Amino acid sequence: MTVLGTVHTVLRGTAQPFSHLDGRPGGMSAIAKSPVAGPVHAGPLGLEGDMQGDLKVHGGPDKAIHHYPHEHYAAWQAELGDLPVLRQCGAFGENLSSTDMTEQTLCLSDVVRLGSSTLVLTQTRQPCWKLNARFGRADMARRVQTTGRTGWYWKVQESGTVQAGDAMLLLERPYPDWPLTRVLQVLYQRCLERDELQALAALPLPPSWQKMLAARLERGQVEDWSRRIDG
Repeated sequence: MTVLGTVHTVLRGTAQPFSHLDGRPGGMSAIAKSPVAGPVHAGPLGLEGDMQGDLKVHGGPDKAIHHYPHEHYAAWQAELGDLPVLRQCGAFGENLSSTDMTEQTLCLSDVVRLGSSTLVLTQTRQPCWKLNARFGRADMARRVQTTGRTGWYWKVQESGTVQAGDAMLLLERPYPDWPLTRVLQVLYQRCLERDELQALAALPLPPSWQKMLAARLERGQVEDWSRRIDG
């Protein structure tokens, strides 16, 4: 089995009241997560003890565990400066922080072993306005989307335990032609290229993505991102 990289921090958080950047109430959010010492159970809905604030758009089997590469932090610090939120992992609400794994090295539907659990890569993150509030920047969600430094989500195929220091082992790679960088290009740059949309739509995608791609193909238009990105 190929070692893809190492998870150096496992994080979880509880839902708390959250506000927009301009101070308007924004419902609940569990974007602020803290490191966990020792093994944590990973089940169909994510890590034991972890929460999501808005279950309409977060959580669920296809977004059980959010993973963000620690390598991206240096790039963000170079662009944004020494923000306090970037001084430790968890800035993006991730459950797993790792080294040696990025959107370039992982592919859609990769099946991996982490600890005693088996995970399947289901989708890239679609950044939302809560990142704007967390970083104190009105353009943060858009920056995450534009740069392609989005992170991704895992589905828990086989429950087990995970902990800091676990290596991530590649078990299956059914779609080697679909690194996450290509997925992100189709979503946000080559948004209406029919051949690419049709190729992506033919893969096993979450229902929300199937609906999104079908709408683009039918209407020849890209969905409005403003509510998600700007709040």
